Amino acid sequence: MKYFYNLIIISILMTSCHVSKINKTNSAEVNFNLNWDFYLSQEDISFDEIKSDAYKKVNIPHDWVVEGSFDQSLGEDAKGTGYLPGKGYGYYSKTFDKPLEKDQVVYVLFDGVYNNATVSINGKKLGFHPYGYSPFYFDITSYLNKNGKDNLLTVKVDHSNFADSRWYTGAGIYREVSLITENKLHVPVWGTFVTSSQVSKEQATVQIDLSLENKFDKNKDVIVTTSFINAENDEVATISNNFVLNANKTLDTSQKATINHPDLWDTENAKLYTAVTTIQNNGEIVDRYTTVFGIRSILFDADKGFFLNGKNMKIKGVCLHHDAGLVGTAVPRGVWKRRLQILKDGGTNAIRVSHNPASKVLLELCDEMGFLVQDEFFDEWDNPKDKRYNQNERSVDAITRGYGEYFQDWAQKDLKNVVLSHRNHPSIFQWSIGNEIEWTYPRNAAATGFFGNMNWNGNYFWSEPPYSTEKIKEQLATLPKGKYDIGETAKKLSKWTKELDTTRPVTANLILPSVSHLSGYTDALDVIGYSYRRILYDYGHQNYPDKPIMGTENLAQYHEWKAVMERPFISGTFLWTGADYMGEIRDPWPVRVQPSGLLNTASFPRGSYYMMQSLWSEKPMIHIATQTMQKSLYKLDAHQNIVEKKPGKWEHALWKWQDVNEHWNYNKEETIAVEMYSNCEAIELFLNGTSLGKKNLTDFEDHIYKWAVPYQEGELIARGIKNGKEITSTLTTAKKATKIVLSADVESINANNEDVVHIIAQLVDDKGNPVKTDDQKITFTIDGNAKLLGVDSGWIKNIEKFQSNKSTTYNGKTLLIIQAKDTQEKVSITANANGLISDKITINIQ
Repeated sequence: MKYFYNLIIISILMTSCHVSKINKTNSAEVNFNLNWDFYLSQEDISFDEIKSDAYKKVNIPHDWVVEGSFDQSLGEDAKGTGYLPGKGYGYYSKTFDKPLEKDQVVYVLFDGVYNNATVSINGKKLGFHPYGYSPFYFDITSYLNKNGKDNLLTVKVDHSNFADSRWYTGAGIYREVSLITENKLHVPVWGTFVTSSQVSKEQATVQIDLSLENKFDKNKDVIVTTSFINAENDEVATISNNFVLNANKTLDTSQKATINHPDLWDTENAKLYTAVTTIQNNGEIVDRYTTVFGIRSILFDADKGFFLNGKNMKIKGVCLHHDAGLVGTAVPRGVWKRRLQILKDGGTNAIRVSHNPASKVLLELCDEMGFLVQDEFFDEWDNPKDKRYNQNERSVDAITRGYGEYFQDWAQKDLKNVVLSHRNHPSIFQWSIGNEIEWTYPRNAAATGFFGNMNWNGNYFWSEPPYSTEKIKEQLATLPKGKYDIGETAKKLSKWTKELDTTRPVTANLILPSVSHLSGYTDALDVIGYSYRRILYDYGHQNYPDKPIMGTENLAQYHEWKAVMERPFISGTFLWTGADYMGEIRDPWPVRVQPSGLLNTASFPRGSYYMMQSLWSEKPMIHIATQTMQKSLYKLDAHQNIVEKKPGKWEHALWKWQDVNEHWNYNKEETIAVEMYSNCEAIELFLNGTSLGKKNLTDFEDHIYKWAVPYQEGELIARGIKNGKEITSTLTTAKKATKIVLSADVESINANNEDVVHIIAQLVDDKGNPVKTDDQKITFTIDGNAKLLGVDSGWIKNIEKFQSNKSTTYNGKTLLIIQAKDTQEKVSITANANGLISDKITINIQ
């Protein structure tokens, strides 16, 4: 069976015979992020109880939790918070002037507030919004002061249930806020949807669905025109229609068009279009609404896998949580962009936003950079998950009460808000209705025959279910049902999704697929996602041949990708995870993260990144890693060949990458395991100019080149061949650190209170070789008007405060992030550590 989804784009009755330039900006929506007042309280108080001088000024996005210090005393309650104190009530207020004409309406739009937000204006409550990940808005027109002066918008955030998640959530208005001013004749918030029914390189037939709102007390005659603009800002098509909009009503309509020779959006060439819709009344344009979209088609085939624009390809995906190291969850665009670009360079082409809907900023970047996105709605449905122990709820505890408390009343609204606000993003190719939900339904868990059964001798990762499909059916029929049925809830969520978008498949991440195929759960899904169950790929395809299957949460190990490549019917995978994230802690203090990422929290790559790059990227690459033979996974056999200590261990490797180093500094004559992750067909290794032999990639079933090398000070050089081209990679013995080298990812940024610069401090010796074995505490000095966002070495045990100018290096380096303010000037950064100094690096803020 095939599931075909054509996505995105436009409408037009006539194609322009000329080329013109169009203003693609939406002047109705303005940034509302600056100059908020914030007060944090440990008690539930009213705004009236807060003295004016107790507030501090903040800009949005803002996460108050990441501003704290790591605290071991939080104990078990910190499993989700990453040992940062998250408890509190956040009080935000913003005073603003808003002169209003009689024919205007005003909305305030929040992309995300974590969580339990109560929003008021001028003392009048606008509403309550519990979910921390769904966008929401209010019409504030009737609440504004008549003279337009001194309007007071307040947001109270209740995060007293601070252990309400399995991972770090942060707290506060951590996503952007907009103020939208419209004519009473307008396209409402999220009021367009661009789709296509036919897509090819030659032609795309597109449709834009429009909501047209008339808030006047009289009917209005309007002309609605949509112009379609390509990436070069050329108008490629336009269409106009006349409508009569009834008083105080909304009209839903659509316009169709054909675009010839469209620029198709894909992961290698992310071409975007803009639909500019105007409403004209009495000869005057009263509203302009812009919709960014991309033209592309997607197809999931149960036998052949995934197709993008008709091309069969593998989904090379990673899962990402919504925090990003030192900035917590208040992630600036530039921080996301750097992290995504590093992943892109490693061969990643898809992101699963786990386990909650993405921010607008992240989706815009994925659109622009060419990432496929699985947008996930929920981690909890009818029944709660235990936030400390990550499985069944073991105690009823107020501080762990999360979204499950609101799911019954709010799930439909939150889901639909996400779909309405996100559905024009071409990067989104799947809607996920849930993550590993099954374990919260006791009947479904018990029906597996192994989940929670201590007498089962198998292994979740590597063993097939002990029960046959018939036995599972029998179990589901006889085991007592709970208050809620997982299949019914899944169908409800899928139905709500498809009421708003049928162009993308609905999926979910299934931790117990053997039961979910029979419980009614997968009946609600178009694509079936398996969580850590690659062992069931063949089982699923044989028993349910009409269902497309893929890995939606898998280990960042070679054996996972090997299983995908050996099966054309598996569309791809999402690895856990693209980057380390705070919370979900399984190791003792001071480990503060879940260290499963291809990148650490500073977005510095680790070994698994280079392994996946060797599998996912066509660009020739070699990465050299080393370790003492004692600490490595290897030994010398009787013939002095380097082999695994435990044969076949690589086939069962889990989340953490093996302990390896990226230096050549050991004791003389100590035998060192040298391993390389590479896509070269052959590599020859040299030590100080002497060849240590040439080896072929096909000789290593684990896809890792290996040598056992008696250590000598000097230089390791690996020379590899791929497609007839030679590349080299080098490790050089470093001496004592004598200097700090600073490097920045950009040389200039805009004075907009948003742009950021990432500055890496690297210890080097007198010859400029990176020093990775002698870490130092670095002090940064910033000369100029820039905001210090913080520092982070990326070490999983780093418990130094993020908001500081001091940071201890890990493997010889650490990261500083600064952010522009609103003044244009040159900012200089220097660093020193224990007598070591750096050159000055200058950033132009313009």
